[in-house]
Amino acid sequence: VQLQASGGGLVQPGGSLRLSCTASDNFGRISDMGWYRQAPGMQRELVATITTGGHMTKYEESVEGRFTISLNSDEDTVYLQMNSLKPEDTAIYYCHVVECEMNTDYDYWGRGTQVTVSS
Repeated sequence: VQLQASGGGLVQPGGSLRLSCTASDNFGRISDMGWYRQAPGMQRELVATITTGGHMTKYEESVEGRFTISLNSDEDTVYLQMNSLKPEDTAIYYCHVVECEMNTDYDYWGRGTQVTVSS
């Protein structure tokens, strides 16, 4: 199983980036997809998640209204549209998938993509 993420980069404050992450075909039933981030010296934190059933979303408070998570269920691809980026959004962003098999949840992580917000 593999998660392929892309879309990170360097952007000025106030700019936008779009991250995408596609789950490989050999995943079982995916219940949630989302993004976490980890800044230098900080713990990894939730940014946004979305359920595959019902597309219910959850956001970290500091990104509400600026970031939008969306899901293409047919392609098992999750997107994170990031607008009005701030220097404090600088971090490595990790794609996260929860696979549910036999009533057990399994967590999978992508390699991470760097997002740098700087002038």
